[in-house]
Amino acid sequence: MFLSVFDVFKIGVGPSSSHTMGPMSAANRFLDLVLSNEWPRPSSNVHVASIKVSLHGSLAHTGIGHGTGRAVILGLMGERPDAVDPDRMDAIIDEVERSGHITPPGHPPYQFQPKTDLIFDKKVPLPGHANGMSFSAFDKDERLLVKRIYYSVGGGFVVTDTELEQMRADKKKASSGERIPFPFATAKQMLDMAERSGLSIAQMKRANEETRMSSEELDAGLDRIWAAMNSCIDRGLKVEGIMPGGLKVRRRARAIHDKLQEEWRSNRINPLLANDWLSVYAMAVNEENAAGGRVVTAPTNGAAGVIPATIRYYQHFHEDWDQDGIRNYLLTAAAVGGIIKHNASISGAEVGCQGEVGSAAAMAAAGLAAVMGATPEQIENAAEIALEHHLGMTCDPVAGLVQVPCIERNALGAVKAVTAASLAIKGDGQHFVPLDACIETMRQTGYDMSEKYKETSTGGLAVNVVEC
Repeated sequence: MFLSVFDVFKIGVGPSSSHTMGPMSAANRFLDLVLSNEWPRPSSNVHVASIKVSLHGSLAHTGIGHGTGRAVILGLMGERPDAVDPDRMDAIIDEVERSGHITPPGHPPYQFQPKTDLIFDKKVPLPGHANGMSFSAFDKDERLLVKRIYYSVGGGFVVTDTELEQMRADKKKASSGERIPFPFATAKQMLDMAERSGLSIAQMKRANEETRMSSEELDAGLDRIWAAMNSCIDRGLKVEGIMPGGLKVRRRARAIHDKLQEEWRSNRINPLLANDWLSVYAMAVNEENAAGGRVVTAPTNGAAGVIPATIRYYQHFHEDWDQDGIRNYLLTAAAVGGIIKHNASISGAEVGCQGEVGSAAAMAAAGLAAVMGATPEQIENAAEIALEHHLGMTCDPVAGLVQVPCIERNALGAVKAVTAASLAIKGDGQHFVPLDACIETMRQTGYDMSEKYKETSTGGLAVNVVEC
């Protein structure tokens, strides 16, 4: 089992990896399919004239608040999550709505009226996953030429229905077919391989990555990921005002940051200082995400603040931090995130927020423990502690927006991650609940959880806040 660090950490835009980045990528894939020879053409004179899209399950229920429709339009215009300019998005969408056509580079114009050709179908879920999409292309006489089903399975990952079936078959066989030196699919395998090899988790992960790229390329990529995370924190600490979406939630990170800076300069004693800095860093990221800014999936957009916050905490409070430490943090966190995704889920629509913020906290605890000198056993313990105390957490965003309770939830996830790392390092790595058992519990809990609490905004805070 191999999931690259650059699959776990992907640069994109907010507010949601599964509801924004995923649908944008699905639209990109469908455009590529339209130009390819991978579908049977009735004749050489038949050409695609129009495209229609329907969104299902959680994408339909909370797609408006998550910007899913906008993401589909941008994707059909050829924009990609890691390259789209957030400042140009509104103008691109306005042009499509005005003209009734999409004009992706390298393609002829296709008819696409967002009001009629982009359907939020809340009644008919697709069978493979809660985040389902159907893309269809028609000729000038409205005859269907090609149709594809895509699923956004969390963290910006997108697969077709057939690819999803293959993924599940591969998971049962516990093999991806890719040869790597340390093919751990579980935490137990990871610890066994670390003991036999004498390597750290980060070193094993690095060895796996270097089957695809050079050490220099890997370091440059890791540095690019951290630079994007760090820039997101800095932007979030500078901007004030009301976040979009209609809830009129005010950004708070800048005001809190200013107060902390004042305390820092005055040398006043604050026993909660570390928690306060952790919280403001995480909130800064998730306020940027809620506003549709540039973020990094970590492992999702909804949980994007936990890992950057704990890395900035590492820089802020650990005098011995260095760039190699940040790289090892990211490699360790990605190793744990890959195990969680392989054996459970990082999708809020599939298992609730335990799969998003819970996974992020486990990854952050593992990464932080690693750079604080923990053994592989202590790192596994840190991840387990952080995940265990997010079990059962629902995903119930108010008004379908990634704002309440998501922004503060990232702050608390970061605090739990640091606490988990600290507790684990003070032990010897021996503990009662294995990480693998915790991950399996999360999977089972998510399976049993009512759909109301899995990113549909039909239960929990999404209902009761409105009623109050």
